[in-house]
Amino acid sequence: MYRQKSFENDRATIYLVPTPIGNLSEMSERALNILKSVHYIAAEDTRNTVKLCNHFNIQAKLISHHEHNLQVAIPKIMGLLEAGENVAIVSDAGYPAISDPGYEVVKEAIRQNYNVVPISGCNACLDALVVSGIAPQPFMFYGFLSHDNKTKKKELESLKNQTVTIVFYEAPHRIKKTLTIMLDILGDRQMALCRELTKKHEEIIRGSISEILEIVDELKGEMVIVMEGAKEVVEEEVFDTSIKEHVQEFVDKGMSAKDAIKEVAKIRKINKNKVYEEYHKK
Repeated sequence: MYRQKSFENDRATIYLVPTPIGNLSEMSERALNILKSVHYIAAEDTRNTVKLCNHFNIQAKLISHHEHNLQVAIPKIMGLLEAGENVAIVSDAGYPAISDPGYEVVKEAIRQNYNVVPISGCNACLDALVVSGIAPQPFMFYGFLSHDNKTKKKELESLKNQTVTIVFYEAPHRIKKTLTIMLDILGDRQMALCRELTKKHEEIIRGSISEILEIVDELKGEMVIVMEGAKEVVEEEVFDTSIKEHVQEFVDKGMSAKDAIKEVAKIRKINKNKVYEEYHKK
């Protein structure tokens, strides 16, 4: 056990400093004071952070800290702490370690008994959650699903019986495919799609997955999905025959394959697309 009394020791400190997700006026006075007090800021992308520093006249030296250089960045940051330097960690926008770099360096700083101090501020997940109209508690923050659709389907299958609200992040070029897969696996639930939060073109779209899919092609910008939880956990009935065999039984009785697929989907209480795929699988 290790008890960190953040302001009652003389150990060096890592500050986790959230930065605006779109509106620079949301930069807090405390966050600015921290960034102006440290000599080093570890940034996800120094090209983005230098714009923030220039805007607020922050003089700290920027060092690179992102998911692809952790083996170099973390020892460098630990070296600064060992030398007695406090270091601020920032991501491109929002809260470090929330689907952004930060967790690994926090874990190592804790292991070496340095202070890790959070600074309150911007977070897209919470912004979206409280305006969604979906029950805000309990909720699960999942972040980004896999870019690979096969893996994404497995992830959603593991989540489909969760009764809590789930918050996802998604990129605009993947949003249509992701919502299509969600509709297939989760069913037509209520959701909110929050895009461009805190920016000029902020929009919160509330409705069913199928309704939002109708307009998704016209949407741009960074997106947060707030998804309603499952109404209840439904255990699938166990059948003696496979889906393909079940469909074939009805076909053998003279039913068309299309109608047989619908009937099996109804009996098994599963999506007809899943039945179609299983039946036509070679």
